[in-house]
Amino acid sequence: MTRHQTTIQVIGVPLDLGASRRGTDAGPSALRVAGLRAALRKMGYEVARDIDISVPQKETQERKVDGQSSARYKQEILQVCTDLANVAYATLEQGNFPLITGGDHSVAMGSVSATSHFYRETKQQEIGLIWFDAHGDMNTPESSPSGNIHGMPLAHLLGKGDQDLIDILAPGAKVKPENVVLIGVRDIDSNEQKIIRDAGIHVFTMRDIDEMGMAAVSREAIRLVGHNTAGFHLSFDLDGCDPSVIPGTGTTVQGGVNYREAHLLLELCAESQNMLAMDVVELNPFLDHKNVSAERAVLLIKSALGECIL
Repeated sequence: MTRHQTTIQVIGVPLDLGASRRGTDAGPSALRVAGLRAALRKMGYEVARDIDISVPQKETQERKVDGQSSARYKQEILQVCTDLANVAYATLEQGNFPLITGGDHSVAMGSVSATSHFYRETKQQEIGLIWFDAHGDMNTPESSPSGNIHGMPLAHLLGKGDQDLIDILAPGAKVKPENVVLIGVRDIDSNEQKIIRDAGIHVFTMRDIDEMGMAAVSREAIRLVGHNTAGFHLSFDLDGCDPSVIPGTGTTVQGGVNYREAHLLLELCAESQNMLAMDVVELNPFLDHKNVSAERAVLLIKSALGECIL
């Protein structure tokens, strides 16, 4: 995408039903307070009026687990992701760029489903997916030790898990394993390790980043997700960054991607001009220090959308 052609549609999804810790529902607001819209306009983008997806609060829900699924708040999350998918699909139909602000990572089941369905329907093409995360997000309701759906979205996008969550917007898997790259992973559940190995996706752990360097990892990831695809959806979980960079997230893991490495990945994504949509998720301002994580997230988003030093 190029800024002179594109209107950005910010879609806020204040969801925290997929996680154990409260607070990611305030993530979209924290990004607004940090000046996201003004920053995008200063870059030269047109920015449409924000859209917020309606999300029920935990305190209003009587049931935590669907009667036929071990996924907590499945029905509520399914509805939110379906609503998001419809809005994101309409955004793409209008020729605009969907920037989804979360919210926990469950939201990606809706956003990626929209990108996938749009390009399959209109271009008869698959999409690539870059999944930046400290975690694998490849549990299924059967393998998950917690039942928290924010640990399951990538599995469902690959067609593994609960059929209702798999079939958002269209039946079946939304991405092919060979078109998926997971970057920054360093905290995997024991049951999840085999699922990831068997899935056939490309994985760059923190050790790979240490050994190869972020530039090589990023370029190879962009090459992989761009091969025989319409482009790639970027799903950026802020906990992929080291807690010293992003303290305001509920699932911090030490030893993550540093500030400049994160910017380099995003700068190279922008340079490719092949990014179709973007999620920014797992921002929890209640765990933050004076909104510094949101302010840094805005700077990261700017890099992903083409901000450069010169």
